Amino acid sequence: MPTDSLRVLQYGLGPIGQAAARTVLEKEPLTLVGAVDIDPAKAGRDVADLVDGEAASTGVHVSDEAESALADGAPDVVLHTTTSFLEGVTDQLVQCARAGAHVVSSTEELSFPFRRSPDRAERLDRVAREEGVTVVGTGVNPGYAMDVVPLMATSGCTDVRAVHVERVVDAGERRDPLQAKVGAGLSPQAFEDKKAGGGFGHIGLRESLHMMADGLGWSLGGVEEELRPVRADAPVDTGYRRVEPGAVAGIHHTAEGRVDGESRLTLDLKMFVGADASYDAVTVDGVPPIDLRFQGGIFGDTATVGMLVNMAPRVADAPPGLHTMADLPVPRAFATSPAADA
Repeated sequence: MPTDSLRVLQYGLGPIGQAAARTVLEKEPLTLVGAVDIDPAKAGRDVADLVDGEAASTGVHVSDEAESALADGAPDVVLHTTTSFLEGVTDQLVQCARAGAHVVSSTEELSFPFRRSPDRAERLDRVAREEGVTVVGTGVNPGYAMDVVPLMATSGCTDVRAVHVERVVDAGERRDPLQAKVGAGLSPQAFEDKKAGGGFGHIGLRESLHMMADGLGWSLGGVEEELRPVRADAPVDTGYRRVEPGAVAGIHHTAEGRVDGESRLTLDLKMFVGADASYDAVTVDGVPPIDLRFQGGIFGDTATVGMLVNMAPRVADAPPGLHTMADLPVPRAFATSPAADA
Protein backbone atom coordinates (compact mmCIF):
# COMPACT_ATOMS: atom_id res chain seq x y z
CA MET A 1 0.00 0.00 0.00
CA PRO A 2 1.15 3.61 -0.44
CA THR A 3 3.47 4.94 2.27
CA ASP A 4 2.30 8.52 1.80
CA SER A 5 -0.76 9.76 3.65
CA LEU A 6 -4.09 9.37 1.89
CA ARG A 7 -6.52 12.25 2.23
CA VAL A 8 -10.03 10.90 2.91
CA LEU A 9 -13.44 12.59 2.76
CA GLN A 10 -16.40 10.91 4.43
CA TYR A 11 -19.58 11.37 2.35
CA GLY A 12 -22.63 10.48 4.45
CA LEU A 13 -22.65 10.43 8.24
CA GLY A 14 -25.28 7.92 9.24
CA PRO A 15 -24.28 5.15 11.68
CA ILE A 16 -21.93 3.47 9.17
CA GLY A 17 -20.49 6.76 7.93
CA GLN A 18 -19.79 7.91 11.46
CA ALA A 19 -18.06 4.63 12.28
CA ALA A 20 -16.02 4.90 9.08
CA ALA A 21 -14.96 8.46 9.94
CA ARG A 22 -13.96 7.34 13.43
CA THR A 23 -11.85 4.53 11.97
CA VAL A 24 -10.16 6.88 9.48
CA LEU A 25 -9.19 9.13 12.39
CA GLU A 26 -7.54 6.13 14.05
CA LYS A 27 -5.76 4.78 10.97
CA GLU A 28 -2.42 5.77 9.54
CA PRO A 29 -1.64 6.67 6.82
CA LEU A 30 -5.18 8.03 6.41
CA THR A 31 -6.06 11.66 7.11
CA LEU A 32 -9.65 12.86 7.36
CA VAL A 33 -9.93 16.08 5.36
CA GLY A 34 -13.69 16.50 4.91
CA ALA A 35 -17.17 15.28 5.76
CA VAL A 36 -20.48 15.73 3.96
CA ASP A 37 -24.05 15.22 5.13
CA ILE A 38 -27.28 16.99 4.20
CA ASP A 39 -28.79 16.66 7.70
CA PRO A 40 -29.13 20.22 9.11
CA ALA A 41 -28.50 18.84 12.61
CA LYS A 42 -25.03 17.70 11.53
CA ALA A 43 -23.93 20.49 9.20
CA GLY A 44 -21.31 22.79 10.69
CA ARG A 45 -20.39 20.48 13.57
CA ASP A 46 -16.90 19.15 14.18
CA VAL A 47 -16.76 15.49 13.18
CA ALA A 48 -15.59 14.69 16.72
CA ASP A 49 -19.04 15.69 17.98
CA LEU A 50 -20.61 12.96 15.86
CA VAL A 51 -18.25 10.01 16.01
CA ASP A 52 -18.24 9.71 19.81
CA GLY A 53 -14.48 9.45 19.87
CA GLU A 54 -12.00 10.70 22.43
CA ALA A 55 -10.60 13.52 20.28
CA ALA A 56 -11.78 16.91 21.54
CA SER A 57 -11.67 18.32 18.02
CA THR A 58 -10.68 17.12 14.57
CA GLY A 59 -10.74 20.51 12.87
CA VAL A 60 -12.96 18.91 10.21
CA HIS A 61 -16.49 20.31 10.08
CA VAL A 62 -19.44 18.69 8.38
CA SER A 63 -20.55 20.42 5.19
CA ASP A 64 -23.93 20.13 3.50
CA GLU A 65 -22.36 21.24 0.21
CA ALA A 66 -20.47 18.36 -1.38
CA GLU A 67 -18.97 20.48 -4.17
CA SER A 68 -17.29 22.92 -1.79
CA ALA A 69 -16.18 20.14 0.59
CA LEU A 70 -14.56 18.26 -2.27
CA ALA A 71 -12.84 21.41 -3.52
CA ASP A 72 -11.62 22.47 -0.07
CA GLY A 73 -10.55 19.03 1.12
CA ALA A 74 -9.00 17.84 -2.16
CA PRO A 75 -9.39 14.20 -1.04
CA ASP A 76 -7.53 11.30 -2.61
CA VAL A 77 -10.36 8.93 -1.63
CA VAL A 78 -14.05 9.43 -0.80
CA LEU A 79 -15.76 6.91 1.46
CA HIS A 80 -19.36 7.12 0.32
CA THR A 81 -22.18 5.84 2.58
CA THR A 82 -25.55 7.31 1.67
CA THR A 83 -28.11 4.87 0.23
CA SER A 84 -28.48 1.39 -1.24
CA PHE A 85 -29.79 2.34 -4.68
CA LEU A 86 -27.59 3.39 -7.58
CA GLU A 87 -30.20 5.64 -9.20
CA GLY A 88 -30.11 8.02 -6.25
CA VAL A 89 -26.32 8.27 -5.96
CA THR A 90 -24.95 8.17 -9.50
CA ASP A 91 -24.64 11.96 -9.66
CA GLN A 92 -22.92 11.98 -6.27
CA LEU A 93 -20.39 9.40 -7.46
CA VAL A 94 -19.78 11.31 -10.69
CA GLN A 95 -19.27 14.50 -8.69
CA CYS A 96 -16.62 12.80 -6.54
CA ALA A 97 -14.85 11.37 -9.58
CA ARG A 98 -14.91 14.73 -11.37
CA ALA A 99 -13.19 16.18 -8.28
CA GLY A 100 -10.35 13.74 -8.89
CA ALA A 101 -11.13 11.41 -5.99
CA HIS A 102 -11.24 7.64 -5.95
CA VAL A 103 -14.53 6.36 -4.50
CA VAL A 104 -15.29 3.44 -2.20
CA SER A 105 -19.06 3.25 -1.74
CA SER A 106 -21.38 1.11 0.37
CA THR A 107 -24.16 1.46 -2.22
CA GLU A 108 -25.22 -2.16 -2.63
CA GLU A 109 -26.35 -1.86 -6.24
CA LEU A 110 -22.89 -0.51 -7.16
CA SER A 111 -21.19 -3.78 -6.18
CA PHE A 112 -22.04 -5.32 -9.58
CA PRO A 113 -24.17 -2.82 -11.52
CA PHE A 114 -23.68 -4.19 -15.03
CA ARG A 115 -26.88 -6.28 -15.14
CA ARG A 116 -29.35 -4.08 -13.26
CA SER A 117 -28.05 -0.66 -14.36
CA PRO A 118 -25.83 -1.01 -17.45
CA ASP A 119 -26.26 2.62 -18.56
CA ARG A 120 -25.26 4.00 -15.16
CA ALA A 121 -22.37 1.56 -14.98
CA GLU A 122 -21.14 2.70 -18.39
CA ARG A 123 -21.37 6.35 -17.36
CA LEU A 124 -19.47 5.79 -14.11
CA ASP A 125 -16.77 3.77 -15.85
CA ARG A 126 -16.33 6.41 -18.55
CA VAL A 127 -16.10 9.30 -16.08
CA ALA A 128 -13.70 7.39 -13.82
CA ARG A 129 -11.41 6.61 -16.74
CA GLU A 130 -11.53 10.21 -17.96
CA GLU A 131 -10.53 11.45 -14.50
CA GLY A 132 -7.99 8.71 -13.82
CA VAL A 133 -9.76 7.44 -10.68
CA THR A 134 -11.21 4.17 -9.41
CA VAL A 135 -14.81 3.57 -8.28
CA VAL A 136 -15.91 0.43 -6.42
CA GLY A 137 -18.90 -0.67 -4.36
CA THR A 138 -18.24 -2.81 -1.31
CA GLY A 139 -19.33 -3.66 2.22
CA VAL A 140 -19.94 -6.84 4.16
CA ASN A 141 -22.79 -8.01 1.94
CA PRO A 142 -22.50 -7.46 -0.95
CA GLY A 143 -18.76 -7.01 -1.25
CA TYR A 144 -17.44 -9.71 1.07
CA ALA A 145 -19.45 -12.39 2.88
CA MET A 146 -21.60 -13.78 0.06
CA ASP A 147 -19.43 -13.10 -2.99
CA VAL A 148 -15.75 -12.27 -2.35
CA VAL A 149 -15.26 -14.92 0.36
CA PRO A 150 -16.91 -17.69 -1.75
CA LEU A 151 -14.82 -16.72 -4.78
CA MET A 152 -11.64 -16.87 -2.69
CA ALA A 153 -12.77 -20.23 -1.33
CA THR A 154 -12.64 -21.70 -4.84
CA SER A 155 -9.00 -20.65 -5.32
CA GLY A 156 -7.63 -24.09 -4.41
CA CYS A 157 -10.09 -26.01 -6.58
CA THR A 158 -9.18 -27.53 -9.94
CA ASP A 159 -12.87 -27.87 -10.77
CA VAL A 160 -16.03 -26.23 -9.40
CA ARG A 161 -19.46 -27.68 -10.01
CA ALA A 162 -21.55 -25.57 -7.63
CA VAL A 163 -21.28 -23.07 -4.77
CA HIS A 164 -23.75 -22.65 -1.91
CA VAL A 165 -23.53 -19.71 0.49
CA GLU A 166 -25.58 -19.35 3.66
CA ARG A 167 -25.66 -16.35 6.00
CA VAL A 168 -27.67 -16.20 9.23
CA VAL A 169 -27.71 -12.85 11.02
CA ASP A 170 -29.31 -12.00 14.35
CA ALA A 171 -30.59 -8.57 13.37
CA GLY A 172 -31.30 -7.85 17.03
CA GLU A 173 -27.56 -7.28 17.48
CA ARG A 174 -27.41 -4.77 14.66
CA ARG A 175 -28.25 -1.06 14.33
CA ASP A 176 -31.87 0.10 14.20
CA PRO A 177 -31.86 1.07 10.47
CA LEU A 178 -31.02 -2.52 9.60
CA GLN A 179 -33.78 -3.86 11.83
CA ALA A 180 -36.20 -1.57 10.02
CA LYS A 181 -34.74 -2.64 6.69
CA VAL A 182 -35.65 -6.28 7.33
CA GLY A 183 -39.14 -5.38 8.56
CA ALA A 184 -38.73 -6.31 12.22
CA GLY A 185 -42.01 -5.58 14.01
CA LEU A 186 -44.21 -5.35 10.92
CA SER A 187 -47.43 -7.29 10.59
CA PRO A 188 -47.35 -10.00 7.91
CA GLN A 189 -49.68 -7.92 5.73
CA ALA A 190 -47.53 -4.79 6.12
CA PHE A 191 -44.53 -6.89 5.08
CA GLU A 192 -46.28 -8.03 1.91
CA ASP A 193 -47.36 -4.46 1.15
CA LYS A 194 -43.81 -3.14 1.48
CA LYS A 195 -42.47 -6.04 -0.55
CA ALA A 196 -44.93 -5.26 -3.34
CA GLY A 197 -43.76 -1.65 -3.34
CA GLY A 198 -40.17 -2.71 -4.11
CA GLY A 199 -36.90 -1.55 -2.57
CA PHE A 200 -37.50 -3.58 0.58
CA GLY A 201 -35.45 -6.21 2.37
CA HIS A 202 -31.83 -6.98 1.59
CA ILE A 203 -30.43 -5.12 -1.40
CA GLY A 204 -27.58 -6.70 -3.32
CA LEU A 205 -28.21 -10.45 -3.28
CA ARG A 206 -28.68 -10.52 -7.05
CA GLU A 207 -25.51 -8.45 -7.46
CA SER A 208 -23.58 -10.98 -5.37
CA LEU A 209 -24.90 -13.82 -7.53
CA HIS A 210 -23.83 -12.10 -10.75
CA MET A 211 -20.42 -11.17 -9.33
CA MET A 212 -19.76 -14.79 -8.44
CA ALA A 213 -20.95 -16.09 -11.80
CA ASP A 214 -18.80 -13.53 -13.60
CA GLY A 215 -15.79 -14.41 -11.45
CA LEU A 216 -16.20 -18.13 -12.18
CA GLY A 217 -16.77 -17.55 -15.89
CA TRP A 218 -20.31 -18.89 -15.80
CA SER A 219 -23.09 -17.52 -17.97
CA LEU A 220 -26.31 -17.65 -15.98
CA GLY A 221 -29.26 -18.92 -17.95
CA GLY A 222 -31.71 -17.89 -15.27
CA VAL A 223 -31.93 -16.31 -11.84
CA GLU A 224 -34.65 -17.03 -9.31
CA GLU A 225 -35.02 -14.76 -6.29
CA GLU A 226 -37.47 -15.13 -3.41
CA LEU A 227 -38.13 -12.93 -0.37
CA ARG A 228 -40.20 -14.32 2.52
CA PRO A 229 -40.89 -13.10 6.05
CA VAL A 230 -39.58 -14.84 9.15
CA ARG A 231 -42.15 -14.64 11.96
CA ALA A 232 -41.29 -14.34 15.64
CA ASP A 233 -42.32 -17.33 17.76
CA ALA A 234 -41.58 -15.48 21.02
CA PRO A 235 -41.40 -11.82 22.04
CA VAL A 236 -38.10 -10.11 21.22
CA ASP A 237 -36.95 -6.77 22.61
CA THR A 238 -33.91 -5.46 20.77
CA GLY A 239 -33.57 -2.21 22.67
CA TYR A 240 -34.78 -0.38 19.56
CA ARG A 241 -38.09 -2.16 19.03
CA ARG A 242 -40.24 -4.92 20.48
CA VAL A 243 -41.41 -7.71 18.21
CA GLU A 244 -44.42 -9.69 19.38
CA PRO A 245 -45.08 -13.37 18.57
CA GLY A 246 -46.54 -13.74 15.10
CA ALA A 247 -45.14 -10.42 13.90
CA VAL A 248 -42.38 -10.24 11.33
CA ALA A 249 -38.94 -10.80 12.84
CA GLY A 250 -37.03 -10.33 9.57
CA ILE A 251 -36.40 -11.84 6.17
CA HIS A 252 -35.45 -15.07 4.45
CA HIS A 253 -34.04 -14.05 1.08
CA THR A 254 -32.71 -16.53 -1.47
CA ALA A 255 -31.24 -16.31 -4.95
CA GLU A 256 -30.41 -19.15 -7.30
CA GLY A 257 -28.39 -19.06 -10.51
CA ARG A 258 -28.74 -21.75 -13.16
CA VAL A 259 -26.22 -22.76 -15.82
CA ASP A 260 -27.39 -25.00 -18.66
CA GLY A 261 -30.53 -25.73 -16.67
CA GLU A 262 -28.67 -26.82 -13.54
CA SER A 263 -28.56 -25.00 -10.22
CA ARG A 264 -24.93 -23.94 -9.80
CA LEU A 265 -25.07 -20.97 -7.40
CA THR A 266 -27.35 -20.58 -4.38
CA LEU A 267 -27.35 -17.75 -1.86
CA ASP A 268 -29.43 -18.19 1.29
CA LEU A 269 -29.77 -15.20 3.64
CA LYS A 270 -31.72 -15.26 6.89
CA MET A 271 -31.65 -11.93 8.73
CA PHE A 272 -34.06 -11.59 11.66
CA VAL A 273 -34.20 -10.57 15.29
CA GLY A 274 -34.06 -13.44 17.75
CA ALA A 275 -31.95 -15.80 15.63
CA ASP A 276 -30.42 -18.51 17.83
CA ALA A 277 -26.93 -18.18 16.35
CA SER A 278 -25.32 -16.11 13.63
CA TYR A 279 -22.97 -17.80 11.19
CA ASP A 280 -21.66 -17.64 7.64
CA ALA A 281 -21.03 -20.77 5.60
CA VAL A 282 -19.62 -21.51 2.15
CA THR A 283 -19.86 -24.93 0.55
CA VAL A 284 -18.02 -25.56 -2.71
CA ASP A 285 -18.91 -28.69 -4.67
CA GLY A 286 -15.55 -28.98 -6.33
CA VAL A 287 -12.21 -30.74 -6.47
CA PRO A 288 -11.32 -30.65 -3.67
CA PRO A 289 -14.61 -29.89 -1.89
CA ILE A 290 -14.57 -26.87 0.43
CA ASP A 291 -16.62 -26.48 3.61
CA LEU A 292 -15.99 -23.09 5.24
CA ARG A 293 -17.84 -21.80 8.30
CA PHE A 294 -17.55 -18.58 10.34
CA GLN A 295 -18.82 -19.41 13.83
CA GLY A 296 -20.69 -16.43 15.25
CA GLY A 297 -20.92 -14.91 11.78
CA ILE A 298 -19.19 -11.91 10.27
CA PHE A 299 -20.54 -8.97 12.27
CA GLY A 300 -21.91 -6.73 9.56
CA ASP A 301 -21.71 -3.23 11.02
CA THR A 302 -18.03 -3.52 11.90
CA ALA A 303 -17.13 -5.52 8.81
CA THR A 304 -18.79 -2.98 6.50
CA VAL A 305 -16.62 -0.24 7.98
CA GLY A 306 -13.57 -2.47 7.73
CA MET A 307 -14.16 -3.14 4.05
CA LEU A 308 -14.72 0.55 3.26
CA VAL A 309 -11.63 1.80 5.09
CA ASN A 310 -9.32 -1.06 4.11
CA MET A 311 -10.17 -0.58 0.44
CA ALA A 312 -8.98 3.05 0.46
CA PRO A 313 -5.33 2.12 -0.22
CA ARG A 314 -6.41 -0.56 -2.71
CA VAL A 315 -8.36 1.85 -4.93
CA ALA A 316 -5.55 4.40 -4.76
CA ASP A 317 -3.30 1.80 -6.41
CA ALA A 318 -5.88 0.39 -8.84
CA PRO A 319 -6.31 1.12 -12.57
CA PRO A 320 -8.88 3.83 -13.40
CA GLY A 321 -12.47 2.83 -14.03
CA LEU A 322 -15.49 1.24 -12.39
CA HIS A 323 -14.47 -2.03 -10.77
CA THR A 324 -15.98 -4.79 -8.66
CA MET A 325 -14.36 -6.38 -5.64
CA ALA A 326 -13.53 -9.38 -7.83
CA ASP A 327 -11.38 -7.13 -10.06
CA LEU A 328 -9.17 -5.70 -7.32
CA PRO A 329 -6.37 -7.23 -5.19
CA VAL A 330 -7.33 -9.36 -2.21
CA PRO A 331 -8.73 -7.03 0.45
CA ARG A 332 -6.85 -6.95 3.72
CA ALA A 333 -6.51 -4.87 6.85
CA PHE A 334 -3.60 -2.57 7.53
CA ALA A 335 -2.06 -1.38 10.77
CA THR A 336 -3.88 1.20 12.86
CA SER A 337 -0.66 3.01 13.78
CA PRO A 338 3.11 2.55 13.48
CA ALA A 339 3.11 0.98 16.96
CA ALA A 340 0.95 -1.86 15.63
CA ASP A 341 3.81 -2.89 13.32
CA ALA A 342 6.25 -3.34 16.20
